[in-house]
Amino acid sequence: MKSLTEYLVLNTEKRREFINITGDVEALVGKSGVKEGLCLVNAMHITASVFINDDEGGLHDDFEEWLTEKLQALRFEVDQEMMKQGVKL
Repeated sequence: MKSLTEYLVLNTEKRREFINITGDVEALVGKSGVKEGLCLVNAMHITASVFINDDEGGLHDDFEEWLTEKLQALRFEVDQEMMKQGVKL
């Protein structure tokens, strides 16, 4: 059975970025010699994620807007909880 384990190290310039690693993954699959099977791509950091979708700018904008809204709502909930506990913000 053929297998290959590789680690991609990605350094970002902004707090939140979308990075297309398709070419890197394709090259590693080619390097592995595996013709048929499974390719596991895993983000090994708690603040990172991997998603599969089209690499399309409008879609990235939609994700950015959705993430911003979710983070603002979460920040509000945390602030409310801290105020209940008497923490001055």
